[in-house]
Amino acid sequence: MFEAMAFYLFAGLTTAMFIIVVMSKNALYAMSAMAAGMIFISGFFFLLNADFLGVVQIVVYSGAIVALYAFGMMFVDTTKDIEEKIENPKMVFLLSGAVALLLVIMVSFPLIGDNVTALYPMGESNPQDVGIVLFTKYLVPFELAAVMLLVAMISGIILAGKKMDRSLTLLTDEEIEEEEFAKGGKK
Repeated sequence: MFEAMAFYLFAGLTTAMFIIVVMSKNALYAMSAMAAGMIFISGFFFLLNADFLGVVQIVVYSGAIVALYAFGMMFVDTTKDIEEKIENPKMVFLLSGAVALLLVIMVSFPLIGDNVTALYPMGESNPQDVGIVLFTKYLVPFELAAVMLLVAMISGIILAGKKMDRSLTLLTDEEIEEEEFAKGGKK
C-alpha cells in the first residue's frame, strides 16, 4: 500500500514539474522545475530498491541540469518574456489529448502490469550487475545515446559561438560607451 501511494505521489510531482518545464516562459524557472523533476524520478528507483540507480539519477541528471542552468544564465536573456503564437490550435488540442491519453496509460499501467517480469532480474542493486546488463543487452542504445549527447554538445557550442562575434574585454572603455549610447543607454 505504501509503495502504491508513494508511486502516485512521485508520478504526480514528476508530471507537475515537467508540465511547469513545458509551460513556463522563464528559462530559469523551467530549468529549476526540470532539476526537481529529475530528483522526483530518482524516487521511483528508490521505490524499486535500486539505490545505485537512484543516486546516479540524482548525481548525473541533476548535475547536468545544474550545468544547463549555468549555460541558461549565461546565454539567455532571462528578463524578457517570450510571446508565443499558436498557428494551429487544432494540432495543439490533438497533441494535448494524446499526451493526456499517454498519461492515463502510464498511471494505469501498474494496475494492469502485475504479471510483467524482467528479462534480466537483478537481486540486489549492485553496480556490477547494472554494468553487465548495460554493456551486454543495451550496448547499442547506450552508444547511440552517447553519440546523441556528443552531437548535442557540439551543436550547443556552435550555436553559442555564433553569438560571440565581439568580445567586450577587447574593447576600450570609449567603444563600450559608444555602443551603449547607440543602444539608447546613458553616457
